[in-house]
Amino acid sequence: MGLVTPAPSIVIGEFDYISARKGTQAATDYLRELSIASNYIRMEDIEKNIKWTAPGEQGDLIITINLAKPEKDAKMIAKEAKMQSGYPKCMLCPTNMGYKGTLTRPPRHTLRIVPLFLNEEKWYLQYSPYVYYKDHIIALTAEHRPMVVGTDTFVELLDFVELFPHFFCGSNAALPIVGGSILSHEHFQGGGKGLPMLKRPARSDFTHKDFPKVKIQLLDWYNSVVRLCCTDSDELISCASHFLDFWQGYSDESVNIIGSTGQVPHNTVTPIASISNKEYILDLILRNNRTDDKHPYGIFHPTEEAHNIKKEGIGLIEAMGIFILPGRLNEEIKQIATILQGKKPLDFKELSQDAMLEKHFNMIVQLANDNGCALSSEDSFKVITEYINETCRKILECTAVFKNTKKGQDAFLQFINKAGCKNR
Repeated sequence: MGLVTPAPSIVIGEFDYISARKGTQAATDYLRELSIASNYIRMEDIEKNIKWTAPGEQGDLIITINLAKPEKDAKMIAKEAKMQSGYPKCMLCPTNMGYKGTLTRPPRHTLRIVPLFLNEEKWYLQYSPYVYYKDHIIALTAEHRPMVVGTDTFVELLDFVELFPHFFCGSNAALPIVGGSILSHEHFQGGGKGLPMLKRPARSDFTHKDFPKVKIQLLDWYNSVVRLCCTDSDELISCASHFLDFWQGYSDESVNIIGSTGQVPHNTVTPIASISNKEYILDLILRNNRTDDKHPYGIFHPTEEAHNIKKEGIGLIEAMGIFILPGRLNEEIKQIATILQGKKPLDFKELSQDAMLEKHFNMIVQLANDNGCALSSEDSFKVITEYINETCRKILECTAVFKNTKKGQDAFLQFINKAGCKNR
């Protein structure tokens, strides 16, 4: 397929030709269809993924059991961020194009990327081979360098959505635990605007005297989001930089927020850019990666009782409402269902020694206690699904630095007011 896929120069030329005559949406459609036709996006595998919608009071979540990508925990992600191989240096480097692959790294014979300029620097655009949502794209730097979030990030994100207004574009946080699965190469993820968080309304509105054109909102969502809207991109970037700087130095021990320990930073943001009705939007998801003895995986990370469902760090995709759960759950759910249907006895000793199901011990005991072990096949899968839905909602609530309680929301308002904002 690498031999019959159009050469990179041909793809770039066609992309530019379509952009100039039909617009960038038609050009990205071309790149997507090429990526599918060349089997770079393996739709046959992706269509095996299991997907459903979980309704919630603060917004519906989209749940996916991912059968196409292995699970990573936060410690492995942090370790990989410090590692560099010879060639390519990481899974995102432009040098992956044409890579033959190894036992541990997939081949990229049919990968095609197109250059673009963000903040007067060369970047590349490609489609994600895993397609977690419609038009899942990746923008990556030509240079292999670690993730960073700062004023330049806001400039680059807004440059991107100005080029591709039909997409949103976001950056994972640059710190372990709250960052994405790759911290060693600066990149963004974006795509179609169907992610649940983007559809949520504001909970309250504010103004700031230094940024009079910017509409400042707190989003009605599971985690803590400051939404900034403005038709003036320069003023929006200045306002976002103000919030980032203020948040990085902010502490409120009443809600367990400490901005840094010595020279080690804990506060950062996951920024998401989009354009709607000719207005630029920057959503700043407030994040903190601090740990303590009670929360070794992270104070604002999924608690250990949720690790049987989701152990990986909560990056921008999950923070925006699409949960990518490990493929192992597919078979594990079936085994749990046999217990709830009475086809397999609930033996606590055997369960505690079962390599597959031991991690689900508490879940199985709770479901059996609440529902018994004589359920129909349909009902057994229904209660398991609702347990997973509720766990995902709780995971997002765990990532909220300001909880959706009176105490948490009062602390959120205090943060906004101290940042210089007043009610609109």
